Amino acid sequence: MAVVFSKPKALTDAPLHYCPGCTHGIIHRLVAEAIDSLGILDRTVGVAPVGCAVMSYDYFSCDMVEAAHGRAPAVATGLKRAMPDRIIFTYQGDGDLASIGMAETVHAATRNENITVIFVNNAIYGMTGGQMAPTSLPGQVTQTSPYGRDVKTVGYPIKVCELLSGLDAPEYIERVAVNNVKNVMKAKKAIKKAFQNQIEGKGFSLIEVVSSCPTNWGMTPQKALDWVESDMIPYYPLGVYRDKSAKEAE
Repeated sequence: MAVVFSKPKALTDAPLHYCPGCTHGIIHRLVAEAIDSLGILDRTVGVAPVGCAVMSYDYFSCDMVEAAHGRAPAVATGLKRAMPDRIIFTYQGDGDLASIGMAETVHAATRNENITVIFVNNAIYGMTGGQMAPTSLPGQVTQTSPYGRDVKTVGYPIKVCELLSGLDAPEYIERVAVNNVKNVMKAKKAIKKAFQNQIEGKGFSLIEVVSSCPTNWGMTPQKALDWVESDMIPYYPLGVYRDKSAKEAE
């Protein structure tokens, strides 16, 4: 029987620990497929975050480094400068990247470090029990905002793509989602382009992936995907926020 679908070589055989309906698994596969298709597995190094994806070093078959909370872009910068022939990517959640790691993210972007950042936005702190995150929506109920996020006291959510696209240096910034097949295919294309940019030495690329967290949202997996469509995407519009090379070619 002909094999028409198989596991990417860039993923190990380790069972994923994620909750039912979590889309981290989909995103892992898209990253692995990009690595496979570009033929860069043997020279790729990933930087794992602190958060739900902390054990991604067990799932990707490339070399992996564990960074302190929020420091993945700084670690990635050091790796890339020390080993410029390697392909370096970080895989980070919204708490890791947009809260404690915001400074590292902004400064890596403004230096146009030649790294690839995969940023998973599920609007909540997943690993530590569902607290309000920098990306939690206005009015969103979490463990630390039981009456909904009050923007008058805690401010508005941080829109990372919009923020970084205001900088002069970054090469490529795009927001995608993985809540349906069409969006998954667009996400796959964007992630591959982000790695291709690094191969070509173009600089900093960040792909924000709007994701779901059924457990901490208190929803079924299907309801969570519906909520991504009805609530998350309207607040975090999908699309390309910066593509410097494409603009210069116009």
